[in-house]
Amino acid sequence: MDMNSLSPTMPTSPLSMINQVKFEDEPDLKDLFITVDDPESHVTTIETFITYRVATQTSRGEFDSSEFEVRRRYQDFLWLKGKLEEAHPTLIIPPLPEKFVVKGMVERFNDDFIETRRRALNKFLNRIADHPTLTFSEDFKVFLTAQAGELSSHKKQGPGLLSKVGQTVRAVALSMRGVRSRPEEFTEMNDFIETFSQKINLIDKISQRIYKEEREYFDEMKEYGPIHALWSESEEDLADMLGGVASCLDRCCQATERRLCGLSEALLPVVHEYVLYSEMLMGVMRRRDHIQAELESKAEALTYKKADTDLLTEEIGKLEDKVECANTALRADWERWKQNMRNDIKSAFADTAERNIHYYEQCLATWESFLTAQSDLYAKEPPEDKP
Repeated sequence: MDMNSLSPTMPTSPLSMINQVKFEDEPDLKDLFITVDDPESHVTTIETFITYRVATQTSRGEFDSSEFEVRRRYQDFLWLKGKLEEAHPTLIIPPLPEKFVVKGMVERFNDDFIETRRRALNKFLNRIADHPTLTFSEDFKVFLTAQAGELSSHKKQGPGLLSKVGQTVRAVALSMRGVRSRPEEFTEMNDFIETFSQKINLIDKISQRIYKEEREYFDEMKEYGPIHALWSESEEDLADMLGGVASCLDRCCQATERRLCGLSEALLPVVHEYVLYSEMLMGVMRRRDHIQAELESKAEALTYKKADTDLLTEEIGKLEDKVECANTALRADWERWKQNMRNDIKSAFADTAERNIHYYEQCLATWESFLTAQSDLYAKEPPEDKP
């Protein structure tokens, strides 16, 4: 991980960081609305990629207009995420969907993949817009408003390659050194993240398996309706009953398809997003520890060095401020994230439970109605015709 904690955009005192964080008891008036839609495929001699329209409506005074419309590709979203991590190393940045290519496909992306990614990118931007600190990022504003050429120019600004390599080397060295005295609250936080990561990954795997099995069940059930319909054509005495079974199977298939859509839209994306969040949280903890490890390293150097003590003392003072800023930012964001996580997961599972209840009630009512109709027909038959 980069030593992004040393970014010049980071506040220089704990008080300045506190002033940047809007806490939960402040009024929440939404003034920024973002929509990601209209995916377009672009084919060049070098690559094939997808761009998305990012439409923004706002009433904020720092924007030059109330409406903006730009096109962005995945790597632009990746750039924004990186810039937010640089500027706010211990804030919990919303995760992006993974970048991968489905092997064996003629086209690079199919429609389902593009739509799934579009929804994830839309959620990514709206989570940033709803964040009390990230929403006022200058890089976020540029992302929403700058046309392609302006964004390319803005991307070129910042530290050069050698500077980034130096930061990476220093980060690796500090990670090897480790933290000697992490505060207890952040040790507990790290333990929570590890446990949460294990559990949410297990839930993700189980959810994916359930969806796969339900899809296989649906694909098999789709064949039974037409089979019974054809069967009814060759069995005159059983035609009505077999036709009724075919109709029931068709209705149950439709209900199953709606249930699958509910799983793929309401449950699976939420669970997988928090799998990605768990990875992001581990990165946040590493960056926090890097800042503290650098402070401890400088403090040790001051203990063993007699020369340049004034310079080291000044550096230690700045690092103490950075550690306090990092802790303050993470502490404030942590409680906010946990509350959102609980609400999101609770809502997703409650919605899934309601959909499941509705699904089984529909299927049960379908078959009960059919059996009642068959019983009535049987009761009306003359005794001599009954078996």
